[in-house]
Amino acid sequence: MKATRITREEDLHAAFEIRKKVFVEEQGVPLVDEFDEFDLLNGQCEHILVYYNEQAVGTGRVRWVEGYGKLERICILKPFRKYGLGKVIIKTLEQIAEENGSTQVKLHGQTQAEGFYKKLGYQTSSSEFLEDGIPHFLMTKKLH
Repeated sequence: MKATRITREEDLHAAFEIRKKVFVEEQGVPLVDEFDEFDLLNGQCEHILVYYNEQAVGTGRVRWVEGYGKLERICILKPFRKYGLGKVIIKTLEQIAEENGSTQVKLHGQTQAEGFYKKLGYQTSSSEFLEDGIPHFLMTKKLH
């Protein structure tokens, strides 16, 4: 298990394929909503890939919004969700946020993942809301 920052277009496309499988095909998010202007290697955010046995199986990104590092597009291919890779993605994105001066992070966590994020130190900071038809909570965490 390892996580790496994406610096090459081919790795970014691998991340896009993972997101498409998880969010669009599995969860029904419209393709037009999944990809946005931050999906470029232009410094507005940083993307990562997480690997299991040398295969890219998960991804996430962090961008800077209103003084927060905002963790986004966190997903893992279904067969690989039992190996602790979600924690690797979150810790890597938090580290990148800290390196870029963020003292706090936030994310829109799917309601079904609230317990996972709480175990990693996040607090629920909103009532439930829908994003692309999926229930979410705003979750926040102060970094060291």
